[in-house]
Amino acid sequence: MTPLRSRVLTAASLLAVFVPAVLWAPTWLWMILIAGVVGVAAHEWARLSHFPALPARLYAALLTACALALPYVLGAQWPIFQNALILLAVVFWLGVAPLWLLGRWRAEPAFLRAAVGVVLLLPTWAALLYLHARGPGVLLAVMAIVWIADSAAYFAGRRFGRHKLAPAISPGKTWEGVAGALVALALYAGVLSGTVNLPLLPLLAAVAGLLYLSVLGDLFESWIKRVSGMKDSGDLLPGHGGMLDRIDALTSTLPLASGILIWLGRTA
Repeated sequence: MTPLRSRVLTAASLLAVFVPAVLWAPTWLWMILIAGVVGVAAHEWARLSHFPALPARLYAALLTACALALPYVLGAQWPIFQNALILLAVVFWLGVAPLWLLGRWRAEPAFLRAAVGVVLLLPTWAALLYLHARGPGVLLAVMAIVWIADSAAYFAGRRFGRHKLAPAISPGKTWEGVAGALVALALYAGVLSGTVNLPLLPLLAAVAGLLYLSVLGDLFESWIKRVSGMKDSGDLLPGHGGMLDRIDALTSTLPLASGILIWLGRTA
């Protein structure tokens, strides 16, 4: 099977499971599914950080337990904590991550890697819960930005790619791929604007900003893999690598999209 065919089949299989779960799974089942994603991604992050086998499992189990228990343990305080996690991600992705890549920080101490893994994964989990609570259509519309950008960048880069985006971090990514993603997202914004009656210009600005964050999330994981000497975060998903390889752009976009919606809700 060719790599492209494997990639497409895996993506189709994931969508066949994920979309029905978003649309029809009760809240308790959605929380369990997302906690499972957090656990797998946490274990892969621990492997990328070269944790020994037992600490890697314990780290994954701890983050899974947090994802399962925190909303119930915190009770009425959960929305405040959820917003705090999303704000933490906003600060990290807008302030820390760009400096990290520009400075080519290696950040190899285990405690620092463990903390960064929490910052990557728990706000993403909190954002998935928040966006799902806003409505399955809201979550799918936001995630479609990443899916469309990823697919358009992949095919545009394969066909037209000449100029490397960040060769020292991820040699396969090109400016032409980013341009292809931007064109595809502009079309998506036009369709979305006409479908749900949203003003086009603010929507274009929002999807362009989320494209930047999606590229940033992708490059950040690529840099961590390069520092760790690993090509993929795992081999769970044929054609894609591991769970982190599949959700890297979501870790940067979902919390920021949630933050925008929270802010708009407070200013409305």
